[in-house]
Amino acid sequence: MTEILLAAVVLLGGCVQWLTGMGFALVAVPGLVLLLGPAQGVVLANCAAGAISVVGLAGGWRRVRPAAMVPLCLAAACTVPAGAWTTRQLPRPVLLSTMGALVTAAVLLVLRGARVPALRGGRGAMTAGALGGFMNAAAGVGGPPMSLYALNAGWTVREFVPNAQFCGVAVNAFSVAANGAPHLTAPQWLTTAAAMTAGALAGSRISTRIPERGARHLVLLLALAGGATTMAKGLWGVVNGH
Repeated sequence: MTEILLAAVVLLGGCVQWLTGMGFALVAVPGLVLLLGPAQGVVLANCAAGAISVVGLAGGWRRVRPAAMVPLCLAAACTVPAGAWTTRQLPRPVLLSTMGALVTAAVLLVLRGARVPALRGGRGAMTAGALGGFMNAAAGVGGPPMSLYALNAGWTVREFVPNAQFCGVAVNAFSVAANGAPHLTAPQWLTTAAAMTAGALAGSRISTRIPERGARHLVLLLALAGGATTMAKGLWGVVNGH
């Protein structure tokens, strides 16, 4: 049953990543955390999201903006260790509630289209990178700060996607280096690989049939539901002392 649920979560995450250019972690992390635990769920999300970003970047690397992405990724590299340390120090219920709260808050900010002056220009790139690096290593969800930076910079979706994928490759590599590789059984590895492939194929086929705005809102709503569920489970554990 665990393998079946794992396949469903990874397949859905892989599909939405191909639909919107990002979103694997937002959709998959809550489910992976509940299935595998906070630590293993986060590092598996880092590995999978990084691998998908590598494939997606192959066709759009010429549109990457180094002037914005290099300081963003360097700032992320500085805060990833703090996020990894946090995951090792907090008890499981506290981790679950914290991760759920981070996902929920990040999604609500993106849904509202928050305009944040601190996320503009070179300093904005470094601020987004620092926040994204910490969140990615601690909770597996480093995309929302990048989304908010792009929103405040006035980027189009065509500009955003390859830069988000570039950032995803770098930040997830930093996170895996800090947290280590996930400890999965052979069947779980095979299940994850097959589900990622199936999700990518499904997402690439239906990407031209679903309006971009509708797909993006679906991803955010799924992430909001998952974040709220994870937060509730963590709070229940805190209240009941387990």
